[in-house]
Amino acid sequence: MSGKKNPRLLFLLTASSDSKGYFADVSRHFGDRLGCEVSALYLLKNKYSQKQIEKIILSADIIYVGGGNTLKMMTAWRKYGVDKILHKAWKKGVIISGVSAGSICWFKYGNSDSRKFKNKDAGMIKVSGLGFINALHCPHYNIEPGRKESLKKIMKKTQGIAIALDNCCALEIVDDKYRIITSRKNAKAYKVYWRGDCFYELPIKEINEFQDISELLRKNIK
Repeated sequence: MSGKKNPRLLFLLTASSDSKGYFADVSRHFGDRLGCEVSALYLLKNKYSQKQIEKIILSADIIYVGGGNTLKMMTAWRKYGVDKILHKAWKKGVIISGVSAGSICWFKYGNSDSRKFKNKDAGMIKVSGLGFINALHCPHYNIEPGRKESLKKIMKKTQGIAIALDNCCALEIVDDKYRIITSRKNAKAYKVYWRGDCFYELPIKEINEFQDISELLRKNIK
């Protein structure tokens, strides 16, 4: 998508508390295997000026956001102005991507396990994201205990729809079009919402051709 043989990929690992081990894994995959020039923004461990952060982010061809504590990440981003700079990058046409917390962040809201980092028995919470995609997002839909039940409960009090993704399933958006990509046969994506007292969990078809995203983000009329 970058159109470059060796694109500059910036890894944001705020959600993992700037884990250097995580950066090593990402470097091996995107750098050694795929040929990207990989760098990282250590927002929590290093001190940057606002201008330095903006220069680092806006010079990237691809931004990849890692998983971890979504609430901690969003709080730090807003504290240091990363949220506003990422909005500039998005408008500029920088490719934005990520996994888990790094997937939630692009949506208006997310179904997050952030409280479990301090209390393993804590429930899921709704976290505010950057709002580039006007929906709530739930990752790990088929894997993590409590995800489905908590999403159903959260959506009862949330307008609009949720996009739930199984592991090994991705949502790709280009301009005003989208498609679902999977790397495992049984991985699926779902549109989840309430209409009155009726709860809907509708599979999103995996079609190679891009579809109109306005249809995805709208409740189906029954």
